[in-house]
Amino acid sequence: MKNIYVLIFFFSFSTTGISQNLDVDILQHINLNRNENFDPSFKFISNSVTPLSIAVPVGVIIYAIINKDDQSKNDALVIPSSILLSGIISTSLKFTVNRERAFDTYPFIEKVTSVTTPSFPSGHTTFAFALAISVSIAYPQWYVIAPSFIWAGAVGYSRMSLGLHYPSDVLAGAIIGSGSAFLCNKINQQIEKKWDGLKLSSALNNEYVQLTLIIPLHYK
Repeated sequence: MKNIYVLIFFFSFSTTGISQNLDVDILQHINLNRNENFDPSFKFISNSVTPLSIAVPVGVIIYAIINKDDQSKNDALVIPSSILLSGIISTSLKFTVNRERAFDTYPFIEKVTSVTTPSFPSGHTTFAFALAISVSIAYPQWYVIAPSFIWAGAVGYSRMSLGLHYPSDVLAGAIIGSGSAFLCNKINQQIEKKWDGLKLSSALNNEYVQLTLIIPLHYK
């Protein structure tokens, strides 16, 4: 996790120097050379982040309540907590770094839709990768992982194609979202281990109590 914070710190300074020039060049190439016929599709992909970030965790929680098995309960903790943590980090950075949107700084960037919040990092990309990674961890089958990563990648690309984010915004969002998912999963695993240890200790204590009661009676 320390490395993730280092990367985020590095990308927060991409607004100056060579990295900023590269940032603008890549964005300009993607935004100005886009096929405008795909704009509605990319807007739909971007707009899908919010409903999916709500619907998937709610669905997982409902499934856990109905199913009542340990794995479902773990999934019901990891997926929502990943999205929540990534949102807290992303929002905090947005208003701390307070980076202007590319279309405000560079008039040649074509803005396809309106936004009002600061640019760094991309919140949509953050949520998309937090959801994609946490779902892939919970359900590690190719037919879950592949669509999840394709969707998250499309969200990140859409933010640049629509002229809303620099590439570094998108990359930082992907790092934050992915890091949040892995961190929440790691914490959940540690809690699960401690809980299993407590249950084992309790079971052993119960066995000991039973033996101390049964053995004297047996040899009486």
